[in-house]
Amino acid sequence: MTECFKIFPVGIIRKGKDATWIEIDLKYQDALVGLEGFSHINVLYWFHENDTPEKRSVLQVHPRKDPKNPLTGVFATHSPLRPNLLGLSLCKMLSITGSRITLDAIDAQDGSPVVDIKCFIPTTRSFSDLRLPGWV
Repeated sequence: MTECFKIFPVGIIRKGKDATWIEIDLKYQDALVGLEGFSHINVLYWFHENDTPEKRSVLQVHPRKDPKNPLTGVFATHSPLRPNLLGLSLCKMLSITGSRITLDAIDAQDGSPVVDIKCFIPTTRSFSDLRLPGWV
């Protein structure tokens, strides 16, 4: 197995008083062509404020930071504490202007590096056997 991978940011998340947007690095601006046809995107970003050996070594948390929830492995949560600090958010796009994607909201911090964007295509699959823990 490969020991490590290099991931390069394609942009950065910005949060202002009245707006939330992604600033795409100009060298990746051509990758935005066609994205305006979609209403929603999946944004993968780096939990940059948690990038310490201590925080990367946390393997169990109380979901939603609620101590009443059972101690649970990070792979079974959306915790920002995890071995690889990737976050994923489904976001509604409000506009694309130049290299700026304006969003309605994102649960990432201002300054979070964006590592990828994927258009959202809903699935027609149904999950009749869907199972969720009680704390969800």
